[in-house]
Formats: sequence, structure tokens, C-alpha cells
Amino acid sequence: MDHLMSLFSAVVLIAAALISALALAALLMPTGYASLVDLLGKPKSVTMEWTRRAVQQATVLAASMRENQAIYLWLQFDDNPEPRAYVRPWNLEVAKQLQKAMRQAKAEGTTVRIRRPFAPDSDPNTQLFYAEPQPTLPPKSPLATSTQR
Repeated sequence: MDHLMSLFSAVVLIAAALISALALAALLMPTGYASLVDLLGKPKSVTMEWTRRAVQQATVLAASMRENQAIYLWLQFDDNPEPRAYVRPWNLEVAKQLQKAMRQAKAEGTTVRIRRPFAPDSDPNTQLFYAEPQPTLPPKSPLATSTQR
């Protein structure tokens, strides 16, 4: 009879633990869902990007700078057409580079590119942002030059 009582106690204890675990999961699921949905619209820190750490270049689709706070970037990668939002820590020299590249790209009708977007800022003299050069025109065919005379 003693074995039956301890077996019953063990079953009740396991059932209580399972019910508690299910109740806790049911309570935490909406919280987890709400926090993940909130993260979808926020820019990711460039220091937290691990999957694209080796990317060498990206196109800057848009940028916003908040002085002494952060540099916000909307980047598009060559291998993926979906743009991603990122935030870089504020750096005056990097902000000047970005502004200069944006002005130059607008004047030339090209886009702004960034080199090694996820590399740590080790050298402030490294040129991160640049205006993409104009594409070279294809060579004229001999037929086109002979008909123009």
C-alpha cells in the first residue's frame, strides 16, 4: 500500500508540473509574439548582424542621421532584392562621408554604395561610403558611324 501511495504522489506531482508548464507557455506565447512583431519594424544594429558579416558591398537606398545618436541606413544587397534597415553608432567622420557620397551620387545620377557594412569601425580614415561610378557606355558599332555621315 505504501508503494501505491508514493506512485500516486509521483503521478500527481508530474501532472501538476505538466499543467504548470502548459499554463506558463500559454501565458508567455502572446508576450513573445508581441515582442517579435514589434521588432519587425526596428532597424538592426550593424554589430548584431552575423549572417551577412562577410558582405563586401551594399547599395544604400536611404539614410537618416541623428547627430550624436545614430546613422540609420536602408541597405539592399546584391544577392537579395529585399532591403533591410540597419543602425550604425554615430560617428562624425562616417556621417560626413555619407553626406558627401549622397551629394555626389545625386549630382551624377548614380547610387550610394557602402564597403564592408558590418565591419567594426577600426580606422576612421577608411572610406565606407562612395557614389557608384557612371556605367561605361557600350562601344558604337561601325554601322552606326557610317550611317551618320
